[in-house]
Order: sequence, then structure tokens, then C-alpha cells
Amino acid sequence: MAFPSRHSLFPFLAWLPRQTRASVGRDLVVGLSGAILALPQSIAYALIAGLPPEYGLYAAIIPVLIACLWGSSWHLICGPTAAISIVLYASISPLAMPASEDYITLILLLTFLAGIFQWLLGLLRFGALVNFVSHSVVLGFTLGAAVVIAIGQLPNLLGLELPASATALASLMDLLRHLGAVDNPSLMLGAATVVLGVVLKRLLPRWPTLLITLVLASLWVWLWPAMFAHVHLVSAFVGRLPPFSALPLDLDLVLRLLPSAVAVGMLGLVTSLSIARSISARSQQLLDANQEVRAQGLSNMVGAFFSGSLSAGSFTRSGLSYEAGACSPLAGVFSALWVALFALFGAGLIAQIPIPAMAGSILLIAWGLVDHRGIRALWRVSRAEFVVMGLTCLATLLLELQTAIYAGVLASLFFYLKRTSQPRVQHWRDGEDDVLRVGGSIFFGASHYLQVRLQRLHGTRVVIEAQQINFIDYSGVEMLHQEARRLLRQNRSLTLRRARPQVVEELRKLEGAEKCPIRFED
Repeated sequence: MAFPSRHSLFPFLAWLPRQTRASVGRDLVVGLSGAILALPQSIAYALIAGLPPEYGLYAAIIPVLIACLWGSSWHLICGPTAAISIVLYASISPLAMPASEDYITLILLLTFLAGIFQWLLGLLRFGALVNFVSHSVVLGFTLGAAVVIAIGQLPNLLGLELPASATALASLMDLLRHLGAVDNPSLMLGAATVVLGVVLKRLLPRWPTLLITLVLASLWVWLWPAMFAHVHLVSAFVGRLPPFSALPLDLDLVLRLLPSAVAVGMLGLVTSLSIARSISARSQQLLDANQEVRAQGLSNMVGAFFSGSLSAGSFTRSGLSYEAGACSPLAGVFSALWVALFALFGAGLIAQIPIPAMAGSILLIAWGLVDHRGIRALWRVSRAEFVVMGLTCLATLLLELQTAIYAGVLASLFFYLKRTSQPRVQHWRDGEDDVLRVGGSIFFGASHYLQVRLQRLHGTRVVIEAQQINFIDYSGVEMLHQEARRLLRQNRSLTLRRARPQVVEELRKLEGAEKCPIRFED
């Protein structure tokens, strides 16, 4: 019996001993930059998820530590994200009051279940399964999530208190009915935050503009109490490290949350692996997709017991880690430790942030989620994939978000099957022969299409140039045998030329090599 090596159980032992004083110092500084970026984002994402602000910090500590130490990417930094947060909110808000104890418990249980799903995928080496969620689905969901986030934050920006709705469309209709009750100081503060954030992003793109705008907005409220005294602030909390959270073992509850856990778990994996692969292409690092999937699952399983909501790869924090020159995953570890220090000693400062300013910052985050370049490229390259993106975005606005993910995957699979069910076929005449060159697999979805093409031919001999046929299933085998027997009854023949050995073997299995009605040529 073979026992796993210590590097497979503790993969960080493969790179940690190689670190030097210089590399550790560099990672310490990069980690501080990442923490400065993570602080306002994590708080914003907690509010999007319907959680108290401190839970955003908790999600950026233990889950990040584990994902960095057990993952395979040197630059992938995880934590709470906007898209994941909005799915968590949509999944749990119908079941409990946001920010309540029951709500927090359900969020953590959902995180734990999603972590188990991710970990099992990695354990069974099914990391490639995330490839079934196409890039167009991710683009459409992210675009829709950005709109949903924006609609959800508009009441906070306008100083309104509205009940949660199941879909973005219902939230928008509710908002329009209450526009007469807009609080002008809240609107002024939120709009100023958005404008200032846009200006600073243009002038100082490498600075922590989100943090700067929140600090300036808080100072404005503090210096002008006559105008902003009634404006709501972020809820105060006790500064502490992530507390241990017990999770309920209720089978009915687990079964109820399972579909959402699978959807959000798959979304997290797609996001994380997409980021890791894009950065590894620039850093020339080899990735182990299954190890990365296991690390994501482990981080969410353990993180749920330490008050961390579901974590996934962050575009901005991972990009910063690479651009700032991180030498190893220690940069992510140090980032989590810096956030832990702030969670311990910075609670009083967070409680001074005005809610309209935070809403304005979240609107900027939502705008940053939209991949404008990717959407334009998709329109130029593939109209079918663009339709998939549009359908996913529409489903995100009209349906519950976890359902929208499934709808996008189904739409993507539909277009894929439609495309593969009509393999490329070239036809020409060669004397008395009809020749077809088939490019693609002959499987149950493509068999009927190819059979119709074969039945339209009238040559004495029908020849299929089969060197591009990689795979044939039982439906394809049965169809070719049926067509070969039909041609024999008409004193004609069916010949496969230059077929791959595995294709010939499958075709000869049906009736035995000596009875196979199909001829083969090299």
C-alpha cells in the first residue's frame, strides 16, 4: 500500500524551505499592499452578502491562509468576491433575515457544503469539470451580477430602507416606487464618493483609491455633522480574530442548501482557476489544477468553522500580487495576517464609514466587474457564444442567481451539442465514387446528420475520408453498419479510408471482423 508523500499532504513544504530573507521581505511588503486593497473590498463584499462588516474580514483571513499554503499557484489570492457574495445573499436571504444569527449560520453552512463539493472534485481528479462552465457563461453571469449588485446598493446610496426581493427586477420596481423618499444628503455623499473614486482611479491607478475615497467620505461626515448626522454608518463591532462557529447538522437543511452549494462552489472554482491560469501564462509557472481545486475546497471547509464565508480567487488582489513581484504564496499568507491585525485593532475605524459612501464604493466595484474587452471580443469571435452570454445575463436578472448559473451552463451545452451534431463534411466526386471527408466525432448527436448526407449520395462506391474522426460511439457504429448494409443491397459499398485504429476496432466489434459490411482502406 502506497502512502501519500508529505509534499502531497503539505504542499507548502515543497517551496517554503527555499525562501530567503530577501524573498520573505519582498512578500511581506506585497502582502501589506494586498491587505490595504482587501480591507475595503472585504467589508463591501460582506455587506453585499447581507453579513455584518466584520465577516468580510474573517473571510479574508483563514480561507486565504489555507488556499495559499495548500494551492499550486504562487500568485492566486483568494477571499470574498462580489459575484460570490451576491449569490450567497440570493440563496440565503429568502430563508432568514440578513445579518441575523440564523442568517450567518446558514451562510457558513452553505460555505462548508460548497467546500466539500470542491474538495471532492479535486480528490477525484475532476478539476477539468470546471471547463464545462464556458467563459461566455462566466462573462454573462458577471455582467448580470454587476447589475444586480448595483440595483441592490441603490437604496443605500439614496438613503432608503427597502425589504429584500427575490430577483433584481423586483428590487428595481420596489426602488422606483419609493423614489419620492430619497434622502438628499445620503445621495450627495454617495454620488460624491462615486465621482471621487472615478477621478482618483484615472489619476492614481496604482493607489488604493477605494480606501482613500472611504477615508475622505468618513472625514466629510465627521466634519459636517449638521448635514450628515442622520446618515447611517457601518455597524460597530468588537475587534477580534475570527471566532469559531459551530455548524448545524440538519439533514433537511443540508439537502435544501445543496443545489445552491454546488452552483456557488462551481462558480468559485471557475473564477479561481481562470485567474490562476491567466497569471501562470505570464509567470511561466506550471499549475496543478486538481491540487488547486482541493485547496479551494479545503479553505472553504475549514474557513466555515472560523466564520469565513465562501472564498474564491480575486482578480484585483491576484493581479496586484503578480505585478508587485510576489516571490511565493507567502505574499498571500502575509496579506491574511495583516488583515487579521486590522480585524483585531481597527474595528473602531470601520464603524465610522457612512453607508451611502460604502454603497458608492460598491457601485464602482460592480462597474469594475464588467469585462468590457471580453464582451467586445466575444461579439467579434462567436455570435453563438455571445447569445449564451446574453441569456445568462438575462437569467441573472430575472431568476434566482444560482438558477441563472445552471441556465447559462445548459445554454452553453445546447450550443455546443448543436455545433458538434453537425460535423464538417466536404463532398466531391471521384469518377464513380462519392467521397466525404468528415471532420469531427460520430456520436449519437451527429449520427442522424451524417446518415442523411450518406443517403443523398448515388455513387457506386461511397468513401469516407476518416482520418479526422477521433471518436465513434455505439450510435455511430450502428448507423454506419446500417448504411453499409443498405448500400450492399443496392450492389454498392461503403469504404472508410485512413480510419484510426480505435475507430476500426469499434466498427468491427458489432458483428465481428469477418461479418463487418464496411470496407477499410489505408
